[in-house]
Amino acid sequence: LSPGAKMGCFTFIKVMMILFNLAIFLSGGTLLGVGIWVKVDGESFLKIFGALSSSVLQVVNVSYLLIVIGAILLVIGFLGCYGAQKESKCLLMMFFSVVLIIFIAEIAAAVVALVFTGLAETLLTGLVTPLLKEKYGVNDTFTHIWDATMTEVHCCGLNNYTDFNNSYFYETYGRYPRQCFGVSPPLAHPHLHGCLLQGCFKQILEEIKTNAGVAGGVAAGIAALEIAAMAVSMYLYCRLDEK
Repeated sequence: LSPGAKMGCFTFIKVMMILFNLAIFLSGGTLLGVGIWVKVDGESFLKIFGALSSSVLQVVNVSYLLIVIGAILLVIGFLGCYGAQKESKCLLMMFFSVVLIIFIAEIAAAVVALVFTGLAETLLTGLVTPLLKEKYGVNDTFTHIWDATMTEVHCCGLNNYTDFNNSYFYETYGRYPRQCFGVSPPLAHPHLHGCLLQGCFKQILEEIKTNAGVAGGVAAGIAALEIAAMAVSMYLYCRLDEK
């Protein structure tokens, strides 16, 4: 290519890099704002989006997750956008390094998720079951999230309905949550509906397997974007030596 064509290609890629990372920066700011909103006023957030509660809400603190993801996207967007605009080799290399670390972490997380599903179930049981016994029926937000999850996923407890044995809710009301029944249960010693005896963890795994194709496509798309971002940042980094 002629010097003019090379310069034109460099300028085009630089502009695309700036616009792409500006979008990432704005997305990060939005997620960060929503995360802070959930942390400060979680009740109103749940009232608005309660019907859309996903099956992982009972495990993950949504506010902290959104804040962390938003902060990471803000950093990536700033490094990529400002680094490309200022043609800073240092910032471009930092951008490349951060995206590479995230890419490696995602691969590691995928491998761990595939290989250590049993371990994950054990860890979640140790963490979540005590919370169910202590907070379900006590903390309104925690109770609402679990109710929405059990209703949507058609499950009862993390492992099964026995997670509520000796819990605050069972000791107080003498029964299991109504989501554990196919119909409204009687007040004392109700007969559990068989189809809802299964725990949410196994149901969530089944849903993940059912939607594995969609999840895999999304993951592949994200990975492709990350690889493209690293390639573009490295191209700009190398071309700066020739300018």
